[in-house]
Amino acid sequence: MNPLFGEKKNDLIASVGKSIVGIVPFVGPLLTEIVDHLVPNQRLDRLSLYVQELELRLSQAEEKVIRASLAQPENLVLAEDGFIAASRSITPERTAYIASIVAKGLANEDIEAGRQRYLLGLLSELNDEEVLWLRFYLNPTIGGDVKFRDKHANVFKHARAHIGAEEAVMDKSAIQDSYKEHLERLGLLRSNVRLDRDTGLPEFDKFTGRPRTSYMAITHLGRMLLREIDMLEEVAD
Repeated sequence: MNPLFGEKKNDLIASVGKSIVGIVPFVGPLLTEIVDHLVPNQRLDRLSLYVQELELRLSQAEEKVIRASLAQPENLVLAEDGFIAASRSITPERTAYIASIVAKGLANEDIEAGRQRYLLGLLSELNDEEVLWLRFYLNPTIGGDVKFRDKHANVFKHARAHIGAEEAVMDKSAIQDSYKEHLERLGLLRSNVRLDRDTGLPEFDKFTGRPRTSYMAITHLGRMLLREIDMLEEVAD
């Protein structure tokens, strides 16, 4: 093993121990095994950021709660899942999302680890732009969440597919539609189908052949996921 890499791994393991286990003696070897066997060497830098995020969120937790939490096998699996997910994360934002879900599961006696693992799985189904689109629908009204929308204007700029549109516009429109459909399939968004006033039947888009929607709304599960990744706060205009 490269000596420098060995030092980095030892530093990471020490940091993990300090962040999560405090003086709980039996957890250190387990986390060492997670780092040694589950995480490829080139991903240690990603884990370093994850450990910092986890430490930030667990620093206010009571030691007895963490002790009790880590004594449960399902919570150890949650911690393991967090390491694996963080090793695959390529953005600081996603690393923070993962740390938030795991920390809330470990620090709150009323939250089941199975629930947090399910939410972690849902998060793994989404890319970073889909997470932003989910957050967009927290306040979908015209003029709502101005700062948030301005910050991510490149993501939210609407691309309208129509006959004769440029290929780049068609591509972006297809991706945006796919994101929203994916969020709906996962139960994070729901659409309200537009009905014809005369017939009472669904209206269909002549270009796509799909039912037209009058609006899309976030579901309770969608709000729950945003809450667990610390994105539920309203952004002041």
